[in-house]
Amino acid sequence: MSNRIVTTKIIKNPVPMREILNVVTKENKAVAALNFYNAETLRAHINAANELNAPLILQTTESTINYLGIDFAVSMAQAAAREISQPVTLHLDHGASFELAKRCIEAGYSSVMIDGSKLPFAQNIEVTSKVVELAHSNGVSVEGELGHVTQNSEDQDISQFFTRPEDAEKFVKETGVDALAVAIGTAHGFYKGEVKLDFERLKEIADAVKETALVLHGGSGVPAELMQKAIKLGIRKINFGTELKNAFTLAVKKSLLETDEIDLRKTFAPAITAVQAVSAEKIKVCSFIN
Repeated sequence: MSNRIVTTKIIKNPVPMREILNVVTKENKAVAALNFYNAETLRAHINAANELNAPLILQTTESTINYLGIDFAVSMAQAAAREISQPVTLHLDHGASFELAKRCIEAGYSSVMIDGSKLPFAQNIEVTSKVVELAHSNGVSVEGELGHVTQNSEDQDISQFFTRPEDAEKFVKETGVDALAVAIGTAHGFYKGEVKLDFERLKEIADAVKETALVLHGGSGVPAELMQKAIKLGIRKINFGTELKNAFTLAVKKSLLETDEIDLRKTFAPAITAVQAVSAEKIKVCSFIN
């Protein structure tokens, strides 16, 4: 008798982000980009994607890479990709340097962001172009950022950081990025007041860059109707992190207050459920699923 194990399951590694962006662009939809921080948040995203039969971008920041270890993070995402029925991308969120982007490409990320938005325009183009050259030669997609999506603050005038359409046109032509994160009114973290997006600016940017997919950072807390209006005007990827962390933390706190249970699998189970609900909500908004 043969000892060979036979399996019909197709092993699928994360795909370049451009593959997913091309599909949602044709459908005039967007893809939800969900940050994961541990096994529990990743499990929640897997469950939500399969529940809705949706493609997904799994993201880690440099802080998560430092927390988990880059090889561990990649292995977790690759395992997730084998479980999810639709295409999955593993993306570096807000990569701060060429060196970090290179590490991620070498480790197995299928997409990287190089965030040179705080640099002078010419330097942003220079570092982004360098990452694009390396990434594309390895079949990896690249997201850049122009304008700057800030942290939320009651006193800050964020309009000074908004993306200018003429700069966006020059930036994508000179860098060759697959996606461009733009600043049109969103911010990272919890919003202090009403969310106001500059849709006229977004339309002008979309007209200027044409074939390049646009990205909206700071999606947590933005009303669904505003996100879907942005999608109709050209946004193809929306990032979510704050609401996911909040749902996880609140659920764990509740578990710990209600019981003396020390089995972590039981403590974290409600947190997985809570994050899955948020993940599914964001996927539905991006995909226009009722």
